[in-house]
Amino acid sequence: MAIDKPDKPYDGGCHINGFFAIFSKRRVFIETYGCRYNFGDTAKLVEILKHEGAVIVESPDIADAAVINTCTVVGPTERRMLRRIVQLREIDLFVTGCMAAVQRDAIFAVASPKIIPPELIHEEYQRVGTVAGDSIGIVQIAQGCTGKCSYCITRLARGTLKSFPREELLAQVKKFIHVGAPEIQITAQDVSAWGLDKGTSLPDLLTSMGDLTGRYMLRVGMMNPTTVKENLDDLVAAFSSEHIYKFVHIPVQSGADSVLARMRRGYSVADFEEIIAAFRKKFPSMTIATDMIVGYCGETPEDFSASLDLVRRVKPNKVNVTRYSWRPFTPQLSEKELPDHVKKERSRILDVTAREIYASLNGEFLGTIVPFIVTEKLRNGSVMARSPDYRGMVINENLHPGFSGHAVLKEDHLFFFAAERVQENSNPILTGSNQKLRPESGH
Repeated sequence: MAIDKPDKPYDGGCHINGFFAIFSKRRVFIETYGCRYNFGDTAKLVEILKHEGAVIVESPDIADAAVINTCTVVGPTERRMLRRIVQLREIDLFVTGCMAAVQRDAIFAVASPKIIPPELIHEEYQRVGTVAGDSIGIVQIAQGCTGKCSYCITRLARGTLKSFPREELLAQVKKFIHVGAPEIQITAQDVSAWGLDKGTSLPDLLTSMGDLTGRYMLRVGMMNPTTVKENLDDLVAAFSSEHIYKFVHIPVQSGADSVLARMRRGYSVADFEEIIAAFRKKFPSMTIATDMIVGYCGETPEDFSASLDLVRRVKPNKVNVTRYSWRPFTPQLSEKELPDHVKKERSRILDVTAREIYASLNGEFLGTIVPFIVTEKLRNGSVMARSPDYRGMVINENLHPGFSGHAVLKEDHLFFFAAERVQENSNPILTGSNQKLRPESGH
């Protein structure tokens, strides 16, 4: 199964020193798609542009220049990116992200933007180093991965694993703590791969981050079972820090070992279940998120049933369901791709099954009092807050990011709770366990 090579790198003048000076004193609109890593790139780009005297604006209609940070993880996303590039091509347009890394020919077939290689953003940010305050922080701990997944174009866009230095990462976390970021998201293509190219490991890094002084919470991003199982016991122990949300995102992708083997995932269904069991043994109310791909080439009805059975056994709090679509520069599999209507129906069935599980799990928390920290303002009079196990709750008050307290979970909206703050005399740090609300006498 030969793999075509990505488009040849395009310089476009973007590798010269001082390139970002082109944005000086200009109004710049930025639109970001895809994973948290992409949003981390955008956050760094914003700091670079602010350093150059640019003004970030909310609409392309008032912009002198526009930047699209692209994603190309599946076919529909790629088509959406190209449509958006066409819509903005009359502006002084710049494109970065994964499409800029591997699909430049496709971009230049519809427009003539300037390309900003993602690595150039990282290089320039080393000279800037500032962070935004009073919002969610993003710390990218590595680029690339150790995986060989047969369906994945992202590993070609981001390359092999390059772990960023521990001291550099700790310095970034300290900056976010200093400016009052209530939540700091730790992200990479595979967070649990950090350190494998340096002779160290993620548990060591998380322990160091969790020992820092301040009011902050760390959300650990996506970890692949292949690299999680290398340090499972130490990783579970590292999550004991009161500064780390009891939340894991571990994609399984299929409940059939035969499909996982064709995907080249490097683990079995039993490995995945062992990982989830280890985390839940230590943290019974831990929030578990996973990913599933339906309709992978050669997926039989029995394979799909195995995926449904796995979801019913594990009972994750969130399942991100994706329909398989072949990506450029990945292997052309010998198995015939399934018809779209089959993939669509399997996606629907899996989503319905997952939602039934969400409702069942969430019902156990209704009426409980939980600690929370406000992470972002949604609109005037409404904020998003998170519990220690990362359950989302919407509180209809004007509370500043970083405010913490306790709230009653009043209504289940599947992906978040409507909550009401419990009045208290202090503003506690985000600690403690859930408590069942006791009705007041006479009610």
